[in-house]
Amino acid sequence: MSTETTDVPERVETPEVKDAVERIKAAGGQRIPGPGAFVGTVRRMANLTWTLGFLEFRLKFFGAVLGYLWQLVRPAMFFGVYYVLFTEIVPVSRDVKYFAPLLLFGIMMYQFFGDATGGAVRAVPAAEGLVRKIHFPRIVIPVSVVLTALLNLAVNLVAVLVFIALSQVPLRWSWLEFFPVLAMLTVFVLGLSLLLSALFVRFRDIAPIWEVVSLALFYGTPILYPIDTIDSRGLQQVVMCNPLAVMQQQMRHSIFDPSADSAVQAIGGWTMMLIPLGMTVGTFVLGLWVYSRIAPHVAEEL
Repeated sequence: MSTETTDVPERVETPEVKDAVERIKAAGGQRIPGPGAFVGTVRRMANLTWTLGFLEFRLKFFGAVLGYLWQLVRPAMFFGVYYVLFTEIVPVSRDVKYFAPLLLFGIMMYQFFGDATGGAVRAVPAAEGLVRKIHFPRIVIPVSVVLTALLNLAVNLVAVLVFIALSQVPLRWSWLEFFPVLAMLTVFVLGLSLLLSALFVRFRDIAPIWEVVSLALFYGTPILYPIDTIDSRGLQQVVMCNPLAVMQQQMRHSIFDPSADSAVQAIGGWTMMLIPLGMTVGTFVLGLWVYSRIAPHVAEEL
């Protein structure tokens, strides 16, 4: 006795189908929404996030002879070019203490920001096959992208620590400030990733717009130049309102040069510091809210 299997074709959202759906809705029918951003237990969401994020991290270097060393190539090239440019050709940073490891550190941290937010923009359409066929919490998609970027950052920081040791930067207890600063940066990055991935589902112009904005953020962050080279105090405060600038300046103060202004001093006090802190928390809340609203309708928007 033989059995036959029949492949069921996937639904195609043709203009006729969309028109029929609109007529059904107008007549009182409703389209059933898909799973939302949060479905199931926290443990399940954490397991799915780790599985997707770590798998992407492994696949990125699968089959490469040099493996994880490729993760260091791009930031190392940028570091070499920028170091020569800003110490020899345009020597605005020649007198900055431990400028070489500070520059490499800043580039690595910004690469985490760029990889996470840039990857999150197209993350939902890239997972269209999963979105249409599997019932799972949709928030896993952008969060797994951020997790992959964090794993890449962990690999990069090993190289940064070796370079810091070779540069003979003194070890201090203030180095521990790195962890709350990284937590602040991760919250900011996660909020932006949720917001960008949600908006891109409906507005595909988000991708080129974000490329321009992220490039402007890189040059607007005091990575290539010290914040004190800006003559105008008001302009310094404007630059320091960027959460990325707070991260870079505080790491310069706590790890490389305690004589340099802390982020609070550079921005003009704790009252002004509420601006980048508020932007960080506000971005996270906004991103979470927007993504939660769009998540149940992601499949029909793709």
